[in-house]
Amino acid sequence: MPRIRYASFLRVVVIAGLFCVWFHIMLAATNGAMDKDAEYITAINTGNLTVMDPPLSEELMNSNDTSEQVLALVPPELHKYLTVHSKNTTGNSTERYGPKNITEMRRAIDRMNDAQTIYNEDIFGPVQNDTIIIAIQVHTRLTYLRHLIVSLAQARDIDKALLIFSHDYYDEEINSLVRSIDFTKVMQIFYPHSIQTHPNEFPGIDPNDCPRDAKLQQAIKLRCNNALHPDLHGHYREAKYTQTKHHWWWKANRIFNQLQCTAGHTGMVVFLEEDHYVAEDFIHMIHLLIATRDKACPHCEILCLGTYLKTYQYHSTADKRKKQIALSYIQQVRAVSEERRRRQENWNYQVYPNLYGSTQKVEITPWHSSMHNMGFAFNRSVFQDIVSLHEQFCDYDDYNWDYSLLHLSQNRPGRDKFKVILCKGPRVFHIGECGIHHKKSNCNASVVIGKVQKLLLEARPHLFPARVTATISSGGAKHNKKLTKGNGGWGDLRDRELCSNMTRVGRQMKKYFYA
Repeated sequence: MPRIRYASFLRVVVIAGLFCVWFHIMLAATNGAMDKDAEYITAINTGNLTVMDPPLSEELMNSNDTSEQVLALVPPELHKYLTVHSKNTTGNSTERYGPKNITEMRRAIDRMNDAQTIYNEDIFGPVQNDTIIIAIQVHTRLTYLRHLIVSLAQARDIDKALLIFSHDYYDEEINSLVRSIDFTKVMQIFYPHSIQTHPNEFPGIDPNDCPRDAKLQQAIKLRCNNALHPDLHGHYREAKYTQTKHHWWWKANRIFNQLQCTAGHTGMVVFLEEDHYVAEDFIHMIHLLIATRDKACPHCEILCLGTYLKTYQYHSTADKRKKQIALSYIQQVRAVSEERRRRQENWNYQVYPNLYGSTQKVEITPWHSSMHNMGFAFNRSVFQDIVSLHEQFCDYDDYNWDYSLLHLSQNRPGRDKFKVILCKGPRVFHIGECGIHHKKSNCNASVVIGKVQKLLLEARPHLFPARVTATISSGGAKHNKKLTKGNGGWGDLRDRELCSNMTRVGRQMKKYFYA
């Protein structure tokens, strides 16, 4: 009997101990999530407005085994782009950068935009009319940007391209990284209407802006800005969401219509973001897609190198491979999306044998924003068509630039929707698991980057195909379903006016500054 009592007591102690361990783990995870969701911190000093940088805990890679594995797959000469220089402060400290004077920051941005400096032009030659321009939209995620730069550095013929980094956040560490690039021509442009440079006024957050969830009658009584124009869901603007659409639109207008170096440019502009990663043959594939367009689909407006489909791995089981290859492209997307929804924390890239080979497949299909907005490209004539219908973009109540572009595509008078030529074996990958649309509790960049590196290592024998074969697809229900309403967030008349005004800025001459 005493033995039984002792055993019962021991079980109680063990269970209690396990519960305490579980409780501490959950508490630590909760605190970590709260830290990662921290917003911008704005400080107003007496007589001088300063802005403190966000914590940006995801920017610095941790010195763990995964990071070492990632580094092992990067050529030693490119390690310099991944080096984080210690400033004797913690990774989460806002003191890493210190306060910035808004007036001085605006002046610096205007000066750099006016100068239109092309770094390394003396080494790699001037921009030609057919030079491939790679436009990279940058916010604050420095870790992802470092790895994007590493992937670009390994791309064949990158020395013939022009990289244009478009920033909506001014930061000296990011600037230093971009200006350290020595493998091709580089330009920086700075979105001049950012939240950072307008923290207490539109397009930032005006103190008199209506609260997001205020009711119409409440907003009218408050006499807050834009009280009569909430979005289609009854909400008022949030600057952190509207900025992305503004920035994308400004960047496109800036590159095609305002820079001196693109005055006669007729080549492709490829749109990337800071959390993308490219294969070493992505420029080779651009040329193959252009040749395919000229031969098989002269009316195709868009090329696309990336997709969010994350099933590309050689399978050891023949039946499983046969079953998965038999799925249509749309079915694959739906299946993977559903699988990802069920297992948010654990996904794997997979490579289908028929997607990478000596002769690879491309698909001609109607362009759809959520499937074909990564690593996509078009030229000046396409953008001129877009600008001619800018009201469809700027007045559409959706804070997403890609859905606004889809709305424009579906409402072109007398013309079909945009058509895209899509790589079935992607050359651009999304590595940013955390951001404006992705808020995972575990945002370890190294894990995702490592998976992409291993994928490309496995696919390397099949890169640089000699030719591609094109198939035509109607795209399925999702492609052809017409948007009935947007996602909201774009009801404010000030946002629509700013968007439209960006199309009215003409080409600007370079200004030369002398010390």
